[in-house]
Amino acid sequence: MALLPVNLYGDDILNKKAVKVTKVDDKLLAFISDMFDTMENADGIGLAANQVSSSHSLFIVNLSHIEEYAHLGKMIFLNPHLENYSKESVVKEEGCLSIPNIHAEVVRPNAVTLVYQDLKLEKQKLEADDWLARVIQHEHDHLLGIFFTDKVSDEKKKELKKALQDIKDRKIDCDYPVTPKKKKK
Repeated sequence: MALLPVNLYGDDILNKKAVKVTKVDDKLLAFISDMFDTMENADGIGLAANQVSSSHSLFIVNLSHIEEYAHLGKMIFLNPHLENYSKESVVKEEGCLSIPNIHAEVVRPNAVTLVYQDLKLEKQKLEADDWLARVIQHEHDHLLGIFFTDKVSDEKKKELKKALQDIKDRKIDCDYPVTPKKKKK
């Protein structure tokens, strides 16, 4: 079991768009395994590669602790692209391993269609709703350099400003390994 340090809000890699996965080899498979170890250690349900210092366009999800999703097990999405969104939106609270100790209500479509590649780089399509759709959208946003805090009201953004700065400055307690604060040049 290898735990990867999680990048936190303010780290440059989280603001960049991910690059396409073109090859699945032992190194990538080991990295994905480490991603699952890291996510589970931090009690997460989804993790994008850039959250653990990789520019690969991939994210993982595991909602098996939720009864209705237990049959899905561990899910891996390479080169994902959201194709369709439902007209119905729902508001639910979200959190993020890269933004520890902060939660906020976010409006998102209740259902999505995700087109992605599996570990054989074969094209797949997944229709998802409710929690799975929310986690997919959250992790997909990471690959585009978007945080859930970018989707809250201006009032909420002002309320979170100091807490987000504290995360950037690493003035937080975290129960899992995180990247060290970058020194200014």
